Amino acid sequence: MYLRALEIQGFKSFPDKTVLNFGEDITAIVGPNGSGKSNISDAIRWVMGEQNSRQLRGAKMEDVIFGGTEKRSQMGFAQVTLVIDNTEHIFPGRDEAEVAVTRRYYRSGESEYYINRQSVRLKDVNELFMDTGMGREGYSIIGQGKIDEILSVKSGERREVFEEAAGISKYRHRKEESERKLQRTEENLVRINDKIAELELQVEPLRKQAETAKKYLVLRDELRVLEISVWLENLQTLKVKARKLEADHQSACQDKQRAQTALDEVYAAAETCVEQVQQNDMQAEALRGRMSGLETAAGEEDAAIAVLQTGMDHNQESMTRLEREMADSSSRTEDLQGQMDALTRRTEEIDRRTQELTGELEGWMQQLQSMTQRAGSAVREAEALRARETLATAAAADGRVQLSGLEAQSQAARTRLEEVGRELEQLQERRQTEESAAAENRKALEEAREEAAAAENVIQGHGLKMGGRQRRAQESAQQREQLSRQAAAMEDRIRLLTEMEKEYEGFSRAVKLVMQAADKGGLRGVHGPVASLMTTQEQYTVAIEIALGGALQNIVVDTQNDAKSAIGYLKQRDGGRATFLPLDAVRGEKLRESRIEEEYGFVGVASELVQYEKRYDGVFQNLLGRTVVVEDLDCGVTMARRYQNRFRIVTLDGQVINRGGSMTGGSVSRSAGVLSRANELQRLAGQLEQLRGQLADADRRAQETGRELQKAQYELDVAKEQQRAAAQQVLTLEGRQEHHEILLENLRLSQDGLQQERETLTRRLQEQETQMQAVRQEIAAHEGEAERLSRQAEESRAGQSDLQTRTDEISGQITEHKTALAALAAERETSLHSRQELERLQAQMHTDRAGREELLERFRRSNEEAGREMDVHRQKAEELRTQCRRLKEQLASLAAEKLELERRRTQQNQEMQRCNEEVLHTEREVARLEQQKNAAAMEEKNILDKLWERYELSHSEAQSQRLELESIPKATRRIGELNREIKSLGTPNIGAIEEFDRVNTRYTYLSEQRTDVEKAKEELTGVIDEITRQMTEIFAQQFRLLNESFQETFLELFGGGKARLELEDENDILGCGIEIKVQPPGKQLKTITLLSGGEKAFVAIALYFAIMKVHPTPFCVMDEIEAALDEANVVRYARYMRRIAGKTQFIVITHRRGTMEEADVLYGVTMQERGVSRILTINLNDMAKELKIK
Repeated sequence: MYLRALEIQGFKSFPDKTVLNFGEDITAIVGPNGSGKSNISDAIRWVMGEQNSRQLRGAKMEDVIFGGTEKRSQMGFAQVTLVIDNTEHIFPGRDEAEVAVTRRYYRSGESEYYINRQSVRLKDVNELFMDTGMGREGYSIIGQGKIDEILSVKSGERREVFEEAAGISKYRHRKEESERKLQRTEENLVRINDKIAELELQVEPLRKQAETAKKYLVLRDELRVLEISVWLENLQTLKVKARKLEADHQSACQDKQRAQTALDEVYAAAETCVEQVQQNDMQAEALRGRMSGLETAAGEEDAAIAVLQTGMDHNQESMTRLEREMADSSSRTEDLQGQMDALTRRTEEIDRRTQELTGELEGWMQQLQSMTQRAGSAVREAEALRARETLATAAAADGRVQLSGLEAQSQAARTRLEEVGRELEQLQERRQTEESAAAENRKALEEAREEAAAAENVIQGHGLKMGGRQRRAQESAQQREQLSRQAAAMEDRIRLLTEMEKEYEGFSRAVKLVMQAADKGGLRGVHGPVASLMTTQEQYTVAIEIALGGALQNIVVDTQNDAKSAIGYLKQRDGGRATFLPLDAVRGEKLRESRIEEEYGFVGVASELVQYEKRYDGVFQNLLGRTVVVEDLDCGVTMARRYQNRFRIVTLDGQVINRGGSMTGGSVSRSAGVLSRANELQRLAGQLEQLRGQLADADRRAQETGRELQKAQYELDVAKEQQRAAAQQVLTLEGRQEHHEILLENLRLSQDGLQQERETLTRRLQEQETQMQAVRQEIAAHEGEAERLSRQAEESRAGQSDLQTRTDEISGQITEHKTALAALAAERETSLHSRQELERLQAQMHTDRAGREELLERFRRSNEEAGREMDVHRQKAEELRTQCRRLKEQLASLAAEKLELERRRTQQNQEMQRCNEEVLHTEREVARLEQQKNAAAMEEKNILDKLWERYELSHSEAQSQRLELESIPKATRRIGELNREIKSLGTPNIGAIEEFDRVNTRYTYLSEQRTDVEKAKEELTGVIDEITRQMTEIFAQQFRLLNESFQETFLELFGGGKARLELEDENDILGCGIEIKVQPPGKQLKTITLLSGGEKAFVAIALYFAIMKVHPTPFCVMDEIEAALDEANVVRYARYMRRIAGKTQFIVITHRRGTMEEADVLYGVTMQERGVSRILTINLNDMAKELKIK
């Protein structure tokens, strides 16, 4: 077995995961038309790498994904896994016992391939199946129409099956790959030859240009050394002058620094004074806050004293009430004691009377006994009965006495029960009254507490508001002071810059003379230097200053005559030189380059970045019209290359690319120019106006903050007064609440005691009622017994009248005595019970009195403690008031200190003004020297710029190339000669030297490469010839074997006849077509095109079986290839398939019974749900064993 399992999910009509296990030689897949049988064959073909959707019976590859039904939605992907047994190593490069090939396709068009769960390429899958017979182009899958196709196509198109069977597919792929490489090699060789021919045209002209360039470089180097030496001599002279200026400048800077230090010291002293004033204000505010707190605390102490006094008054009222209740309780206790003494005396009297009656009763009993002894037997019997009657009568009498005692006790208990009920009702009414009063007091207490908490929250809120407003007031004062200092400093700076403007500081002496003469009316038509006639934004200042350079000091005049007059004026006074720009002569030219504004980094044309009057348009277009401002040097270099250096470019940081390509750059001072000064003056004027507005806002905020602070203080004082009143009310109500709670507790205890007593009396009444019922029953029993004995005695004592009379008298005495004794016993028991009740009541009254005494003592202690606390609070209040008086004295001292500080601050302001004027004077001197330094630095910079622009050398680098000159004039003459010689050479191509080297090197390299490519071409040709030879030998041998196998197979299947395979051109064995000629039994030899449909199908089956006999494929999938056969040929086909099933595993899709009968396993494909295929399995071998069928 080679094919172990097929797993399908989402493929065509199989949306659910379906697994088919192939465990036998022949597996048949059956089912009705349209159930999805052929989709299994398509799944195997697809997972083996099929890319043609038509081979899968679809229009596009997306059709293989389950498209959904009425009940199911479509799926997003299709996945098929093919598991192949590799225990016999049918895949040489795989050592695993099992190989699983998986293909997954998404609706987005993405495909994934896996071999044993490792991601691979389609090429890897094709190479895995190549020459195994299992590839998608092989003969392991014979689908619907494949039979007709192999017989009906041209003979040349049948080669794929035979080549796969012969095992030369891999050789053909290698040959095609080698041929493609050979084609690419030939193309490369053509390109190399073209390039070599092109380079040969360039080498000779470049050689001549390189020689001229080398001569130019020699002359240029000599010129370079001479020019550098002359410039360095001039630079050294400038540096001597610059050192003197630097010394003067440092001296002036030191003077300025001293003046600034003095000013800073005065500023620092003023700052210290301001801080002291602020500290004084803060201390005063803190003292006021403390004083307010102390006054608040003193008020709280007074409130506490008032609350304590209220509590003491309330306690005194409670003590008076308790003393009154205790007096009433004492009177009642004395009454109870009298009742108890009377009951004690009555009990003693009952005990004495009981003893007397008991003695008399014993005497009567003895007489009755003696009379009974004297009588005869009849009499004795009668007397015995009489005695028994007497005893029964006495027992009944005892019962009545006991019943009388119980009734008396019951009546006393009922009386006490009624009293207890009345007392309970009174206590309940009193308790309800107290509870109502306590609830009202509790509600008032909660409201008072809420008011106190609300007042506390209000105080906290006002406190926070007060703190915030105090901070804002301090911040406003500090901000106002800071703004005042900033405004003063800015005014000083503006005054300095304005004076410098008026004195034309920073301009040359010639400009100063001309402008001073023009201001006095000595010269007409003078408008002023260029720098004073324009403005620009600060971000463009450096770029415009660098772009204008010395032109900033050019003087604009109306006409050329005005310029001549000014020049004559300078000559007369030996005032130096100046450049004049007559408005009637100067004309500008505006840059006209198309689409330059779209260039990256373009800022603008310089003339458009400055503001000036319209009449000066010609001047500024002349000076700046062909200068472009860009963001940085990289943008400038890119733009210069694109426009071939046709105009000047200046960056925002002052780097310059001149017309023609030279560059000037380096560090730039951003505050030394006259234009920067004008911009700074304009900027400071705007900032000063803004500062004045901020100062006015700060004054307004300070006034508003002061008003808000006063308002917040008033609200805080009101809230504190409300809080004190609320706290006092809370303390008063808490005292009342405590009194109510104590009283309610006493009432509750009394009520509980009476309730327990009522329960005890009720229980006792129930017990007494039970006893009385039992006594009544005993009395009735004794009376019945006495009546019976009386009748018997009457019968027995007939004739004994005297003795009877005496006996009756004795019996009567005994009965009276017993009755009297029983009544005394009952009265004694009632008295004892009443005494116990009185004792219990007395004990309870003693307990209540002890509680009242304890409460009274508590009130006394509370009042004493409150008195002590009041003394403490009075002492604290006095101490707080004393502290307030001391704080008021400190406030007065602080006020005096503040007046002194204000006086000192006025003096410091005057000193500050004097120091500020001295600083201004020194700053003017420093500015004048800086201007001279800048002029010297500008000349030095020009020399250094020339060094860099011409030779890209810094000063230190130029020193290493300097020569000692005999004479500067002689060196100047030699420089002229060198320039003439260089000019005679024309325009040399310096790049020709490098270009010649590059082209010559490239020419040599390509020549060597051509040799290598020609050698590779020969090697590839040899490889292709070798592969062709191997393919020819293998195919010839395998074709002979296939022909023999086909003849045998045809004979076996048809039962006779002849068949053979023929090559159309044996000389072109690898390219010719293959003819199939057959002669069925009883017919003439003919080509297959002349056969019937059934014969063609049977011939094709015979051909495939012949191929499998020679080169068995591990498995073969056949999709209804026997459909055109009759039943007899189907049986032959199925039996022959069984014969070769030992080497090849067959999976057949069929409708024919004969094929099904030969199958080992049947898979039934059904479509119970519309559009969804399902699998049923029957193992015929297992079924045959169960049914015992051989």
